[in-house]
Amino acid sequence: MDYSLKILYSGSTGNAALLTAGDTAILIDAGRSARALCHALDCAGVSPDALSAIFITHEHQDHTAALDVFLKHHPVPVHAVSASADRIAGRAGEHLRALLVAHPPLFTETVGNVTLSSFPTSHDSASSVGFRITINGKQPRTVGYATDLGIVTPTVEQGLMGCEAVVLECNHDEEMLKTGPYPYDLKRRIASRRGHLSNTDCAAFSIRLAANGMKRLLLAHLSEINNLPELALGEVRAALAGTCVHIAAASPTEIIEL
Repeated sequence: MDYSLKILYSGSTGNAALLTAGDTAILIDAGRSARALCHALDCAGVSPDALSAIFITHEHQDHTAALDVFLKHHPVPVHAVSASADRIAGRAGEHLRALLVAHPPLFTETVGNVTLSSFPTSHDSASSVGFRITINGKQPRTVGYATDLGIVTPTVEQGLMGCEAVVLECNHDEEMLKTGPYPYDLKRRIASRRGHLSNTDCAAFSIRLAANGMKRLLLAHLSEINNLPELALGEVRAALAGTCVHIAAASPTEIIEL
């Protein structure tokens, strides 16, 4: 079955992605504001009322800020790991709490034509996951999604290996982070094993993904302070030189399709 995965926006200010397959439309994360999210969905050609479900990677505001207001007008089930769901519920209105579906860290959920299987990622949240997504049909298609991870763990590797297309964090250039304006404690947090993936680490992992069948790679969650698209793309393209992998970078302002 044909599918489309569009990154509506991605970065430190907010994250949201839209997967469509037939009549199924799934949102992954809901950062920024309800107004920004509705506008992005409209630009992507999908009505907010057409969503089948929302899946949340973790509870941080850049992935959940739009939920409370958005769900008042467009109620839809919201799937999250229990620890993240508890944090979201603690600051949410009653309508959002009623729509939350809590899961263990490893779960599989089928919505319409799509099956999502979670895998834990190393990030400084109550609980953070990526998704291995299967578009069901006579010839199933697989997509990987992991946007907040300090390191590539064996669990992450297992979750993404063999996917034909992958959305992978490429957050910061190590030198820009080191010399940039952030305070030392924040720099240390970003560069830690529970922070965000650097361009260098993303490039190294992309080699293994390409060797295991990846054909398309979308670099996501680029820092607007500590990275530049040309640096991220340059480092990953150099690592994948000689392969046929199509590489693109997500944007904080423009819809980018995988």
